[in-house]
Amino acid sequence: MSSRGKKIFLAITIIVPMIIYCYIYYKPIIQNAPFRKKDFISMEYKWGIKDNLENHYNSATGEYQYVTGADSVIKKKIFLKNDDILYMHSKANEIGLWNFPDTIGRKSEKSMAVPRYDILFKYKEKTKHVVIYGDFDGNPKLLDAAVQMRKVIDQTLLQAEKRSAK
Repeated sequence: MSSRGKKIFLAITIIVPMIIYCYIYYKPIIQNAPFRKKDFISMEYKWGIKDNLENHYNSATGEYQYVTGADSVIKKKIFLKNDDILYMHSKANEIGLWNFPDTIGRKSEKSMAVPRYDILFKYKEKTKHVVIYGDFDGNPKLLDAAVQMRKVIDQTLLQAEKRSAK
């Protein structure tokens, strides 16, 4: 067999099947990615003690309400920029929010001061809703990731609030 024939044989037996395999394997993953930035509709974030979630933000309506340390309720209209949404979306991808269980922690009847956080990302085809309870005693890596996501949202809202005050 000539040198050229060997190269053609190598290409047909190794390279072509590898390309076909990659196409078959990755095509559904890329097509079915439900949490794409371009499909983003809105984000809702609620937090509070136990079932009393009096602090909340809704990116679709811009409604932002929170209770200060002096027990006064502050209501504002704050809209996120495209950059803010892109930042939160990329951080959610990086942290792995899409792989989180729907509930992190458990609802405890013992303590009255257990914080609870509800995070809801809405997309055209899917939504991701995660409830985080403060009395989590499971995998510490999961708790760290959830706390990190919560901090990203808090920081983004704080920046948007500062921007709107100017």
